[in-house]
Amino acid sequence: MAARRGRVLGNESARPGLLIAAGILSAAGFGYFVSARSGEASEGRALYIANCGSCHGANLEGQPEWMKRLPNGKLPAPPHDETGHTWHHSDRQLLTIVKFGLAAISPGYESDMPAFESKLSDAQITMVFDYIKSTWPERAREYQRARPNRHSGFPDGGKRDS
Repeated sequence: MAARRGRVLGNESARPGLLIAAGILSAAGFGYFVSARSGEASEGRALYIANCGSCHGANLEGQPEWMKRLPNGKLPAPPHDETGHTWHHSDRQLLTIVKFGLAAISPGYESDMPAFESKLSDAQITMVFDYIKSTWPERAREYQRARPNRHSGFPDGGKRDS
């Protein structure tokens, strides 16, 4: 029985080493994952600041009184944080708005927001979205994820591959 105990204890004494090795490998992988995601988030934030921040705010806060029409009849830039309505729209609808302008989903709607089709790639626009979404509380992210991605607001009836 003592030999059996020694053997069991011998196996148990090897377990901490295995656990430590597994922990180190997991941490290294997790560190790589966090670093990669952090890089994407910082690139998305940089793209946001360079292309969107002057109107939508450096901290996603939007313009003051964004729901009140300006004298020219247009609405100020809305916030992209959780106080705005960005999270009410599907990814596809957001991509359409950013790429082609608001008139692409609401014909005749006039806005000061330019279309970014010739300035940003789909991948860059997605990085901006990922940055914006990373600031939302989980309930807003869940709601936005559940939005249907079908959208017929494209000028060609939704046939674009984006």
